Amino acid sequence: MCTEQPTRRASAQRRGERRVDPRRTLGRLGEDLAAAHFTRLGFTMLARNVHTRSGEIDLIVFDRGVLVFVEVKTRSAGFRGRRVRPEQEPLPWLRPRQRARLRRLALAWLSDERRQRPSAHTIRFDAVGVIVDGRGELLRLDHVEAAW
Repeated sequence: MCTEQPTRRASAQRRGERRVDPRRTLGRLGEDLAAAHFTRLGFTMLARNVHTRSGEIDLIVFDRGVLVFVEVKTRSAGFRGRRVRPEQEPLPWLRPRQRARLRRLALAWLSDERRQRPSAHTIRFDAVGVIVDGRGELLRLDHVEAAW
């Protein structure tokens, strides 16, 4: 007779526990740091992690007639604060397809009549690249206004 021990994952699922996805945790940390950055700049946070049928908008902020849709990319430099290699830089990962997706998502958000929106003179798409160390401490934050 062979008995099999349940895996830790299976037993956690039976107990109703959710497994933590490290990528999601890293992404949430980057969004938190980017949100704090925009707050320091004087922007008002309108929404975070807005879900539409086509995807998710990381941040929507507003200041003095400028409505900004923000895409945040986060990378970890790991422990010991090693440098991020050029191929690991967060902002080059914003490909044309992702840019087009964010424009579609913004249009869907703006078209939704149930949402209360501020009156904006300008709509902008910004990109924020965040690099943290293995402990989650901010190493670098790059903010590109009107990235596309």
